[in-house]
Amino acid sequence: MATVLITGAAGFIGRALTTALNGPHYVVALDLREVPEAQRITGVTYVAADIGDPKLGELFRTYQPQTVVHLASVVAAGGDPARDYAIDVLGTKNVLEASLAAGARQIVVTSSGAAYGYRADNPVPLRESDPLRGNEDFPYSKHKRLVEEMLAEWREKYPQLKQTVFRPCTVLGPGTNNQITAIFARPVVVGLSGTTTPFSLISESDVVAALAKAVNETRDGVFNLAGDGTLSLREIANLLGKRFLPLPPALLKTALWIFKTLRLTNLGPEHVKFIQYRPVLANEKLKSEFGYTPQYDAAAVFQRYLESSRQ
Repeated sequence: MATVLITGAAGFIGRALTTALNGPHYVVALDLREVPEAQRITGVTYVAADIGDPKLGELFRTYQPQTVVHLASVVAAGGDPARDYAIDVLGTKNVLEASLAAGARQIVVTSSGAAYGYRADNPVPLRESDPLRGNEDFPYSKHKRLVEEMLAEWREKYPQLKQTVFRPCTVLGPGTNNQITAIFARPVVVGLSGTTTPFSLISESDVVAALAKAVNETRDGVFNLAGDGTLSLREIANLLGKRFLPLPPALLKTALWIFKTLRLTNLGPEHVKFIQYRPVLANEKLKSEFGYTPQYDAAAVFQRYLESSRQ
């Protein structure tokens, strides 16, 4: 039975993946948070540890995983850039070094479509061969790009450590609660004039299935993770039965500058591009080369989320 070590195992995706892999594999679930006994799965080994710990390599060597699934990351934009860099970039470097030291054969990493950057001239859709241009003034996007640049260097230097890198779009599932769903939760859905704000969406179950397939079949490569189609912010507002209010980008930037100055939000004017230039991800390579077709398209993903949020 192969050993699989999952970082960020107490998170939304991590818990589901732990369940999916437990049994066929011996799973070591690592997270900064201690998992309460009542929430633990029989047969899984739970470890509370920081991916930034200099002694992470010793811990990895204790369990000698054949595969490492690296899910631990910053999940929200607008925090402390230095802290976020330490988690996303330096933490990933530490995990890579620990994996290599422990003799792991494969590492599976969840990056983000944000690595492409939020730019007006992005191709539609974005394919895996397109350049990564994570925005310098948007730390979340920048850090994802830096992580991928590091991964590319490691593929050249250490080919014995196979890499499967996923670039997911917006992930929605029952119970999802993040900065994206906060947009949907407001009484009025605020958007931007001059753009449709198309959202690529993927269900949490499709993300887990793709991750499990990567582990079970040792599939290496870089793949976008997105369901078919997109939903515009106006279409999302209609599905929610809410009013859609498109604002000029300049007005929203001014409002965010004021709110951030007053410490009413962590988001600044630079985050307007997060809505203005949504990366739309192609999924042909996921289907043809990786061999996985998402079960839900964008409309079905949102419908599942909507039904669960109303229960």
